[in-house]
Amino acid sequence: MKKALFSTLSARPAIRSHITYTNHPRIISRAAMSTSSNSPPTLKDQSLFKQQAYVNGQWIDAKSGKTFAITNPANGKEIGKMPEMNKDDTQNAIDAAAKAFISFRKTTGRERARMLRKWYQLMMDNIDDLAKLITWENGKPLADAKGEVTYAANFFEWFSEEAPRNYGETIPASVAGNRVFTTKEPVGVAGLITPWNFPAAMITRKIGPALAAGCTVVAKSPGETPFTAAALAELAHRAGIPPGVVNVVTALDNTAEVGEALTSSDTVRKVSFTGSTRVGKILMKQSSDTLKKLSFELGGNAPFIVFDDADLDVAVNGAIASKFRGSGQTCVCANRIYVQEGIYDKFAKAFTEKVQNFKVGPGDQEGVTHGPLIHDRAVSKAKSHVDDAVKQGGKVLVGGQEMPDLGPNFFQPTVIRDMNADMALAHEETFGPVAGLFPFKSEADVVALANDTEVGLAGYFFSKDIQRCYRVAEAIQTGMIGINTGLISDPATPFGGVKHSGFGREGSSHGIDEYQIIKTVTMGGMAGELQS
Repeated sequence: MKKALFSTLSARPAIRSHITYTNHPRIISRAAMSTSSNSPPTLKDQSLFKQQAYVNGQWIDAKSGKTFAITNPANGKEIGKMPEMNKDDTQNAIDAAAKAFISFRKTTGRERARMLRKWYQLMMDNIDDLAKLITWENGKPLADAKGEVTYAANFFEWFSEEAPRNYGETIPASVAGNRVFTTKEPVGVAGLITPWNFPAAMITRKIGPALAAGCTVVAKSPGETPFTAAALAELAHRAGIPPGVVNVVTALDNTAEVGEALTSSDTVRKVSFTGSTRVGKILMKQSSDTLKKLSFELGGNAPFIVFDDADLDVAVNGAIASKFRGSGQTCVCANRIYVQEGIYDKFAKAFTEKVQNFKVGPGDQEGVTHGPLIHDRAVSKAKSHVDDAVKQGGKVLVGGQEMPDLGPNFFQPTVIRDMNADMALAHEETFGPVAGLFPFKSEADVVALANDTEVGLAGYFFSKDIQRCYRVAEAIQTGMIGINTGLISDPATPFGGVKHSGFGREGSSHGIDEYQIIKTVTMGGMAGELQS
């Protein structure tokens, strides 16, 4: 973005507000907060709660005997322990995956499809227990957690249908007498590193295509939310996934050591990572010596654009869904909401009224729409973005404060108007429930603003003009665009970004390609005459 455009928007006079300020959305009273014990949740099948890693079909501890504690984000209390594994433990998992790969790669696509389909069904059969685990360790409301389980299971269903369809090609040769065809083969052992914000979906989105392709995996579960991954491993065992095909290692303090064990191993031929751009660059450097296949889904700073000709209700509902899903802790959340001046006041009023009706509290409480953030660092970043915006002229319409009466990691869902391009929120991903509303004048201006970032994961805009829809979609530099919708994730569609948001695609028919290599076979001397 040119400095001139920055200065123009920064100096633009604030549009007059016609919205009544309110302190915060509704909160659950302290008396209603029954969650927050430090004992495991009561499950229909208590055996799904595991406090061990899963390697070569066995539940194991770290060789060192060390463990790390997992805390409930709603109250900060310890809720369980997991093995603190190191590079040696990780190497054992890699060895198990390599041994299993020898036979697993020879299974037919149909055999692998049946395994994935059974795993899918087991997830759906245990949806209530899996959702409880997600809410317990991640904090998201139970309804959101159930939605995640369904979304996560759908990746197994989708890739069970892709597994039998790994088609090669027949290629017309340039040399007479040659016959050329290609086959697709599994790349080998895959190392998967997943984040905490979707404890189930991020791991199934990677394991699904890997197994469909015939790969074996070593998955590093997130240190903040390892219990969901462990429950999925238990269901894999019940689904008949052979020992060594799926391995789940755990670590918190040793996360970097475990990651380097995966990236530096020549046995591991593929690494898939979802997380920050900073960590992605480290993993990419570590992987360079072994020239392994990579796919990275990294940071975002999604623009959300509302043009004057948009349907106001549709745009407001889309912004609510995109910005505040998971309390703003998703990589495709709207981070910068740009609203054209002609509709700015109306949008701000309607949007704020929706946020005022949120109900904040522990995720297992009835009626709660938004739970805690994952830890105190997330709260601090949200607060810093609010403080920076207010210091530079932003006006808080709702929220803006921590909620210590609820617990250490609660932050009020927040709306700020009169944002400008010099504010931190314009350039940094908040990953929290803070919505900044930026006014803009023209299509050209807002596209320039939307693209003024080093990342490019997702973008959204709302308009009824079909020509504008094509024009703007082609101009915005992101891997995914939502037009007149704030929700774009679907196992059937390719998910991934451009620029510093990474490369490769997850989901869709392209997702399995990330775990395959194409082998070309050329046969010579094939053009003789028919024998008499």
